[in-house]
Amino acid sequence: MSIKSAKNIDLAQLGRNISSQFQGLNKDDPGSWPALPRYLCYALATTLVLGLLWYVWLSTSNEEIIAEEAKELTLRQEYKSKLAQAVNLEALKKQREQVLQYVTQLEKQLPSKAEMDALLSDINQAGLGRSLQFELFRPGQVNVKEYYAELPIAVKVTGNYHDIGSFVADVANLSRIVTLNNLSISPATGKENVLSMESTAKTFRYLDAEEIADQRKAKDKAAGAKK
Repeated sequence: MSIKSAKNIDLAQLGRNISSQFQGLNKDDPGSWPALPRYLCYALATTLVLGLLWYVWLSTSNEEIIAEEAKELTLRQEYKSKLAQAVNLEALKKQREQVLQYVTQLEKQLPSKAEMDALLSDINQAGLGRSLQFELFRPGQVNVKEYYAELPIAVKVTGNYHDIGSFVADVANLSRIVTLNNLSISPATGKENVLSMESTAKTFRYLDAEEIADQRKAKDKAAGAKK
């Protein structure tokens, strides 16, 4: 017998041995299987588990990549926005100064708490200066807002048409802000060529530092109560 024939016989025998190990396998009892199919089954199971873990890892990594890409776009947009602000920094500073100057001018048109009495006197003098008769001049309840306070004043005056018109113009030209609301004009009872004007004058004042602090405390307390 030649060496080649011996190798063929050995390979044939090996093939029959391998084939025989896969015959008559009990699928309900893999532990009783011969070594080769048992180890092959273990290898397949291990490969399947590893493949599943690899798939899950890739899926998670893909989600992380998508999230990071979205984050990158957001950061790019923020960078462009901040870059534009940096380029225009000097112009923005000038705009801020202009806004602050404008706010200061507006604040000057609002009297302080101590100046309210003088303003009420100015409104009264504007009417008396036009020979109007005050039948009612009653300040109402102060309505405190976040940064300013509003004071309504019930006003009723009588006089001729031109004097009432001049009084309204004088109030509008006061250095402080005063508005006339719910204005109505009608003939005065029992007086010929005399009109009666009723209105709610509203003037405003800015809050001092203590009042602003109280407002913020009240706002924070209300927000905490809602929680």
